[in-house]
Amino acid sequence: MPKSAPLVGFLFLGNLFRESGVVERLSNTAQNELINIITILLMLGIGASMPAEKVLEPRTLLVLLLGLAAFCVGTASGVIFGKIMSKFSKEPFNPMLGASGVSAVPMSARIVHHLGQTENKKNFLLMHAMGPNVAGVIGSAVAGGYFLGLFINF
Repeated sequence: MPKSAPLVGFLFLGNLFRESGVVERLSNTAQNELINIITILLMLGIGASMPAEKVLEPRTLLVLLLGLAAFCVGTASGVIFGKIMSKFSKEPFNPMLGASGVSAVPMSARIVHHLGQTENKKNFLLMHAMGPNVAGVIGSAVAGGYFLGLFINF
């Protein structure tokens, strides 16, 4: 758990910027320009460090397929578990919310909201979907920190 503290801390730092209302310019910069610059630098760093012949190696393709399978299984199991929970819940809720537990913020929550809107225009699932969405991010950060602690000695 302590190994993942920086990952979770930066997630909460962004929320602190936004919700405090004191540092509005910093919050807007972090949400827009800064995140775009960081994304570009990360992609350039990863792209520059990986030679082209390594991209289509079987091991690289296997990692991509495993990631896709994990995303699909996570989404499907979230919906299935949501259906099971909706049967036993006292208050009804949309079982599609389980699909937003995948830590693809905010895209999975937006997709759940969009699918709910196409079925029924009175469905407003975005705010409800962001809860499991952020919980998935926190869970991924904690799991990532745990595995970093297992494999890397700081």
